[in-house]
Amino acid sequence: MKTFPALLLAATLSALCTACKKTPPVSSADTPRGGGPAGKVFTLGMSQCNLGEPWRVQMNADLKAAADQHPNLRVIFKDAQNDTLKQRAHVEEFVSAKVDLLIISPKEAAPLTEPVARAMAAGIPVIVLDRRLLGTNYTCFIGADNKKIGRAAGEWIKQTLGGKGRVVELKGLMTSTPGQDRHAGFREGIAGSQIEVIFEADMKWLEPEARKEMESALARFPQIDLVYAHNDPGAHGAWLAARAAGREKQIKFVGIDALPQEGVAYVRQGILDATFEYPTGGAEAIATALKILQGERVPQEITLGSRLFTRDNVDRGGQPLP
Repeated sequence: MKTFPALLLAATLSALCTACKKTPPVSSADTPRGGGPAGKVFTLGMSQCNLGEPWRVQMNADLKAAADQHPNLRVIFKDAQNDTLKQRAHVEEFVSAKVDLLIISPKEAAPLTEPVARAMAAGIPVIVLDRRLLGTNYTCFIGADNKKIGRAAGEWIKQTLGGKGRVVELKGLMTSTPGQDRHAGFREGIAGSQIEVIFEADMKWLEPEARKEMESALARFPQIDLVYAHNDPGAHGAWLAARAAGREKQIKFVGIDALPQEGVAYVRQGILDATFEYPTGGAEAIATALKILQGERVPQEITLGSRLFTRDNVDRGGQPLP
């Protein structure tokens, strides 16, 4: 037979259990839209193919500036130093660390396609910036239309030279999709004209390489009307080589990127005759990452716009490409 104290203790425990069962659920306002716990900090892994190009330094700066506006985002940056194997290893490290989202600007398309596919298979969303991979096994690609920019450059060159002339093409890394597209678009742009590409070389996006290749072109060809470089450092390297040879005033120089402190400044200084904007996509990548982490659907392709800067329009902020 139970005593009165024992009965009282049993009743008290029963009431406590009932109260526990009736605790109200956490309000949806306390839970992030991505389903994580309140106050969760998301870790983003950023694999940059190299930081030897000012444009890529700016991309990282744009990413960081945008991410710093959101206390719940933490970005880990890795620099592959222009080494594809190192970049593959970085992606694998991010997958092993189980980052919440991966951002990659790949050095080359084919070798980075498989590691990104493994990240996707592990449930890690992937944003690809600037350079494409093979296929579409990623969450979102963000970049401008390199073929369109190359075509616009070719058309501008054709118009500026009056449909004929001798041109040097200093190409970006031709195992990367921007290099391939900027080349193909340029050739479309000058098609049907009497413009002759007398010298072409892969300067791998690097100013010292462009300068070296331009020195070879200058030694071989007494007449060069224009240099089309796939980026502004390449165009600037070509200008430096021409200046050293005393021929910079005989040649026009065209580049791509149009960073304010680089290509646009070169146009203002009279070094470049034109540059075409290629946005870094850093701010757009962070905005897209936030949507993905919050469970929102995003388009698989986000195409950024471009602008043409010449000596005539640079002070007006350039001219948007149609």
